[in-house]
Amino acid sequence: MAGIGFELRKILSRDSYTATLRAYLYAGLISSGPWVLSIISVMLIGVISIGIVIPQVQVYQFLVTVTYLMATSLILTGGLQLFFTRFVSDRLFEKQYDAILPNLIGILLVVTLVAGPLSILVLSLAFEQSFSYRLLVMANFVVLCNLWMVIIFLSGMKAYNRILLVMLVGYGLMILAAIFLRTLQMEGLLLALLIGHSSLLFMFLYDILREYPAKQLVAFDFLDKRKVFVSLLASGFCYNLGIWIDKFIFWFNPATSNPVIGPLRASILYDLPIFLAYLAIIPGMAVFLVRIETDFAEWYERVYSAIRGGETLRHIGQLKEQMVLSIRQGLLEICKVQGLTLVLLFLLAPRLLDWLGISLYYLPLFYVDLVGVSVQVVFMALLNVFFYLDKRAIVLELCILFVVLNAGLTLLSQLLGPSFFGYGFTLSLLLCVLLGLHRLSRSLDDLEYETFMLSR
Repeated sequence: MAGIGFELRKILSRDSYTATLRAYLYAGLISSGPWVLSIISVMLIGVISIGIVIPQVQVYQFLVTVTYLMATSLILTGGLQLFFTRFVSDRLFEKQYDAILPNLIGILLVVTLVAGPLSILVLSLAFEQSFSYRLLVMANFVVLCNLWMVIIFLSGMKAYNRILLVMLVGYGLMILAAIFLRTLQMEGLLLALLIGHSSLLFMFLYDILREYPAKQLVAFDFLDKRKVFVSLLASGFCYNLGIWIDKFIFWFNPATSNPVIGPLRASILYDLPIFLAYLAIIPGMAVFLVRIETDFAEWYERVYSAIRGGETLRHIGQLKEQMVLSIRQGLLEICKVQGLTLVLLFLLAPRLLDWLGISLYYLPLFYVDLVGVSVQVVFMALLNVFFYLDKRAIVLELCILFVVLNAGLTLLSQLLGPSFFGYGFTLSLLLCVLLGLHRLSRSLDDLEYETFMLSR
């Protein structure tokens, strides 16, 4: 992730309010852009299709189909994303830049060969919709799985202006295609979605090709047993499963959901507030990226460079104190910015829901979800710090706990009634953050001992 970090440092070095605002704006859009812009684009497609796509229930079926595509593709590739990120990071550290692109093509082939047949099997056995619907869903699923693998490179690329431009072009093309294709009913909307995400995938691949040229086209070095970290595969899978498991529980509980299309169900009560709440993560994600990729990353690099360079223990200890301070300041600033965002949205929530034409009955759940997604930003920051410190066992522990707690507390909330909906998601994240802070404190106290013992 050095690329965007170096560029943000250059912007922040100008020491002006304009430069600071610009750095945070870039960080927010790049860190949360694909997810947030995707939500906004799909919602816009739904809005512009009302009154054109007849019957209008097909618009709702399209939105639910897209939600399942997002969820299942993220869960399927979550482990591979973390695993391949580590592989790429190790190759960058070793300055083996020519190994990156061939292995990216290799893992994209693996993802396609898994996602393609798997989606065909599920769509053939569980769906009775038209062939065109199933074909488009399969194509979208494969493209999304590949897109998530490519997006992990965004934070490592220096051309942040081009990254933002590609995002705007891709999602703009998706909306434009939807306008022209909406007369084809739901198949037209799915085709527009495919056009938008495919354009993003190939434009990002082109940028990666320019950033990491190579003589070899395809390689599978990432499958070498010495380079496979099973804990990362499990952590990525569990983290994404943890994010979505409460939604699945609500979707497949007949008391809290309705059938929509084929085997797909949706919870009108639960879904809308949580997806709106996710738009609130942009400020926290901006601070998260800036602080991790400037202050903490810089001090982390200095600490371990000093250790590898044989510096005195006193000097290493001084650098470690600065690194710990950067972690504390980063987490505190995330809490401050996300907390301020939370307060503002709490005050504006009634007007916001009214402006969107959403019933105020959603307000209590929206409040709970806002707190939950805000805590999730802190959770992500903690996990990132643990990844830097190579504490894979702690990350796996926290991710498994997240899945178990979210599932258990969500089921409990359903038993307690609608007043408790959303608390499972929020409380599970809060408990994981508290445990993560405890684990981080102990890990930092033992940093020198563990580093020197492991290096023997």
